[in-house]
Amino acid sequence: MAHRAFALLRRPLVGAIAALLLAAMPWRLAAAAEFRATADAASILYDAPSAKAKPTFVIGRDTPLEVVVPLQGWVKVRDSAGTIGWIEQKALTDRRSVVVRSSVAEVLVGPDPAAAMVFRAEHGVLLELAEPVTTAAATASPGWVKVRHRDGQTGFVRIAQIFGL
Repeated sequence: MAHRAFALLRRPLVGAIAALLLAAMPWRLAAAAEFRATADAASILYDAPSAKAKPTFVIGRDTPLEVVVPLQGWVKVRDSAGTIGWIEQKALTDRRSVVVRSSVAEVLVGPDPAAAMVFRAEHGVLLELAEPVTTAAATASPGWVKVRHRDGQTGFVRIAQIFGL
């Protein structure tokens, strides 16, 4: 009898937890990560949203950063290594770049593993997005994005090998 009562009490609890998870899920599914790149040759990450806070890192131009939280002229960001810090809003640009996070990424002529290789990019190499990432582009070549190296070479790289999208 006690076992049966426990089972009945447990169901409303499970239902309540499921309802809370489902209520939060559309927000999580709909929220896409926002990425920005640094605009200046040397941008400073701070440990708090203030120029008087402790500087923790200096990062170069075009470094992609994931926006975690914007706050009155400051943005809490995450870099490709997972480091979190604060940067001034004015130090960021809408220009999009990505960084290779795998040991080596092959950039190919087309979005096909059998396509000819244009070049190889090692871990940490910055690449510019050659085409905006749109729903149509994602449907046409799922799992791939067109990038440009600073020397002008362009091609397609697997999204799983980069950070910044």
